[in-house]
Amino acid sequence: MSENSDKIKKLIDIREEAKLGGGQKAIDKQHEKGKYTARERIAMLVDEGSFEEFDMFVTHRCTDFGMDKSHPYGDGVVTGYGTVNGRLVYLFAQDFTVSAGSLSKSMAEKICKVMDMAVKNGAPCIGLNDSGGARIQEGVNALAGYAEIFQRNVMSSGVVPQISAIYGPCAGGAVYSPALTDFIIMRRQNSNMFLTGPKVVKTVTGEDVTQEQLGGADMHTTKSGVAQFAVDTEEEGIELIRELLSYIPQNNMEETPLQPCTDDIARVEESLNEILPDNPNKPYDMTEVISAIVDNGKYLECAPNYAKNIITCFARFNGQSVGIIANQPKFMAGVLDINASRKAARFVRFCDAFNIPIVTLVDVPGFLPGTAQEYGGVITHGAKLLFAYCEATVPKVTVTLRKAYGGAYIVMSSKHIRGDINYAWPSAEIAVMGASGAVEVLQAKALKEIEDPAEKAAFIKEKEDEYRDKFSNPYNAARYGYIDDVIEPRNTRFRIIRALESLKTKRLQNPAKKHSNIPL
Repeated sequence: MSENSDKIKKLIDIREEAKLGGGQKAIDKQHEKGKYTARERIAMLVDEGSFEEFDMFVTHRCTDFGMDKSHPYGDGVVTGYGTVNGRLVYLFAQDFTVSAGSLSKSMAEKICKVMDMAVKNGAPCIGLNDSGGARIQEGVNALAGYAEIFQRNVMSSGVVPQISAIYGPCAGGAVYSPALTDFIIMRRQNSNMFLTGPKVVKTVTGEDVTQEQLGGADMHTTKSGVAQFAVDTEEEGIELIRELLSYIPQNNMEETPLQPCTDDIARVEESLNEILPDNPNKPYDMTEVISAIVDNGKYLECAPNYAKNIITCFARFNGQSVGIIANQPKFMAGVLDINASRKAARFVRFCDAFNIPIVTLVDVPGFLPGTAQEYGGVITHGAKLLFAYCEATVPKVTVTLRKAYGGAYIVMSSKHIRGDINYAWPSAEIAVMGASGAVEVLQAKALKEIEDPAEKAAFIKEKEDEYRDKFSNPYNAARYGYIDDVIEPRNTRFRIIRALESLKTKRLQNPAKKHSNIPL
């Protein structure tokens, strides 16, 4: 065998060793926990045969605490690029079989390299997280590695889409990288995110709490809002990443992806003429409206289990990706509160950063009153949503279905905050407040003078009816040009598609500045 052949054989042998990560025993242990390895996850995500790996031969450089005795190739993370449905993506997958996926300086450098390449080449960056945290043996070098990743997360924000999947532990400083990305997907039971674990919590606060209660997928997608998606299996999470990418452009300089539309753009949806209850205080399901108007009834809801009083989702109109923000009367009457404002504001800002048009479906009775909301800073949080809509320069189409009261009317992409095309159904009620509240204020003096209860009730009803006649319709707002047209509900799909088509050449720029100071 020639010297050259020996070198080739050595290369092949080293590659095979590197592919085993921490070794077959560690791989078997990973499988026993119901988890896939880093390479298996990548193979599921990217198109077959498309993955090109970087830095397979990188090893750690630590010599303390016996670390000099073992230098596994790859050092706990697999990095590289591939394609998803033919589109370029950069990715890293932490390898739990090597030192529990703990982060070393070398490992951080590998991750930073693909993050830099993603920005340079304008492609999404995907992180598959499964790590025991900072590698304690490396001390401050591990912390420095995290910091360098965080810096790149921030510099990448709004430039290329960033998606994180949590398929195992993610604790301490490690949580901040996913938290700085656009979307987080967590697997139920097998994954968690927290700054301090249950043992520390018990020591410091005396609280007894499990890992799942403290930082599990269900907690983060229902209570904290840290993660947007909870899945039962890794396969489900991978498929979700692929679907999410299908709605999003490669970078902030590209337009949204277009897909062939097989749904008639002029489809009339008769059910929408009957969907609103006769009683304006009765709920209905806004998802039925969304299903009726988007292409083939298909949409991808983001954070579906958090702040259910507002819906944020991706969908398509005539094949074009859009972001939809819609009040949900089925939950808390569709009122805006702290959580709904935060959830919707972040979604609006993501859409605006990546040139995704925004469609807003409005049925909002106002902001949620009460001390809990005021003490919690609902003013500041509500201002986040207002700020996001005001700042957004993408095409904005708004349809008011029923209620649009007070400050909540303004916030929900009204004409006054640069809504491009604002439609209303005939059932729209645009006013400072509802009839009963308005009569209490407007007729306070007259009501004090009426002593007879029956007479007072009749007077209130008469004045409420007067108020409704004046404001429980969209024509008052239309008279001032705040509503561009009052449309038949059944024609909503066609009118939105026509509006989006007319806005394709929209050009709007905000004043030059270093950056805005959004209320936080």
